[in-house]
Amino acid sequence: MRFHSKLMLIICSLLLGVIVILGITFELMLADALEKEIGRRALDTAKTVAQMEEIKQAFYTEDPAKIINPIAEKIRVSTNAAFITVGNLQGIRYSHPDPDEIGKPMVGGDNETVFEGNSIISETVGSLGPGLRGKTPIYNEAGQVIGVVSVGFLFADINETIESYRDRIVLVGIITLLLGVVCTMLLARNVKKAIFGLEPASIGRLYQENQAVLESIREGIVAVNETGAITLANQTAQRLLGQKQEKERDCLTEKQDDLVHALGLTEVIETGEAEFDREALVNEQVLIVNRVPIKDANNQITGAVASFRNRSELFEVTQELSRVKEYAEVLRSQTHEYSNKLHLISGLIQLESYQEAIQFISSELDAHVSHTRFILQEVPDPLIAGLLLGKLNQANERKIELKIDPESNFREIPAAIDRAQLIVILGNLLDNAMDAVWAPGAFAQEITIFLLDMEEVLLIEVEDRGPGISREHAERVFELGFSTKQQPNHGYGLHLVQQAVSQLHGNITHTGNPAGGTIFTVTLPKEV
Repeated sequence: MRFHSKLMLIICSLLLGVIVILGITFELMLADALEKEIGRRALDTAKTVAQMEEIKQAFYTEDPAKIINPIAEKIRVSTNAAFITVGNLQGIRYSHPDPDEIGKPMVGGDNETVFEGNSIISETVGSLGPGLRGKTPIYNEAGQVIGVVSVGFLFADINETIESYRDRIVLVGIITLLLGVVCTMLLARNVKKAIFGLEPASIGRLYQENQAVLESIREGIVAVNETGAITLANQTAQRLLGQKQEKERDCLTEKQDDLVHALGLTEVIETGEAEFDREALVNEQVLIVNRVPIKDANNQITGAVASFRNRSELFEVTQELSRVKEYAEVLRSQTHEYSNKLHLISGLIQLESYQEAIQFISSELDAHVSHTRFILQEVPDPLIAGLLLGKLNQANERKIELKIDPESNFREIPAAIDRAQLIVILGNLLDNAMDAVWAPGAFAQEITIFLLDMEEVLLIEVEDRGPGISREHAERVFELGFSTKQQPNHGYGLHLVQQAVSQLHGNITHTGNPAGGTIFTVTLPKEV
């Protein structure tokens, strides 16, 4: 059975059950209240008759029934009572709807309590059948009980009244049930339309798939409703925005209004226009944000979604691609250079200048082997060693003299220190130094690296002979996006270095090189 059919069946069954229970309860309450009310009315009528002077005086005449019965019948007709019976102390009737019953003993056996001076309401079977009667004593002027008045209503009449109300209850219940069925059909149709005709199992599966898709995306995703309240945020968004994840729902709660405004979602909700590749500053991070409105079937805006990445991460990707391209150019240049060297060696051999050829080969081999041997010996970590060898080749191709201080020692790098962060620090410092020595005003195309493994800290020092850093720029070199270069996509390297140093709980400083240029010094604790 489909979901909307189950929904209709459940709601209609529930509504029918509620109507039946309420109807039965109301009928029982009505019957109880009606019996109590008729009992009180019967007793009140009996007390009224018992206090009539004509009734009291009639007890002292020769034929009390001749006076009492007409009065009692008149009152019975006006009150719709089944009977009004007046009897003496012996229980002999002086009045009754059936004239043949006058002069006969009263039936019911409940007069003893009344003769003792008490008024009662009782349920007994009389000469007219089962009924509800109110009884009260009749007193003379001396305060003595001289008789009894019994006013009764038959249960048949009471049940007839209850049945008339029951018919109304049933009619109201049927009308209510029909209205409920119609409303249930409309509700089921709207629910079906709202969930696009999907079954609960399909909705659950789609929800799990969407959650998996959201968490697999490396971009941050934040969705808001039409009021600007955040309704969805994946873990990447929470990480980038520095927020905590709630246990029951993925939702950013801290500084929600500020985040929504910073991401530009408020403007998208107001204008309904999508925006792509816009920069936003959130928690001191520059994000590249795409934001689009969410619209319903009537083209009304119901919210907005933003996807974003950290600009620094995008820069790292771009930088990696640039490095791949740069390495390809280096390899192409090396191929060309070594081709020339091979041609030179071939020419020397053809000229039978064997000694010159051997000397040339030895000099080239010694230079390469000495660098490789030194790095492998003093920097045994393959990732750091590979980076240094790559940078040596890169510097060689750019005609930059890159030297590793012979006193360097980087043999024992603790496993707790993230190698990826070390590569970010070393790679960006060397790239920054290579750009510096080729900048206008550079003193020389020379760079020196000094790596030192001390007892408690690791020391990295990169010295360049570039133009140096002016005083006005000294405080801004680590600022995201700041650069003195005119070319685009600069101003990220040193910021990434500072972030990596901070993550490793280290420190970075820069000072002027006495020989001209800048010295960057990084210290990293071995134990955090």
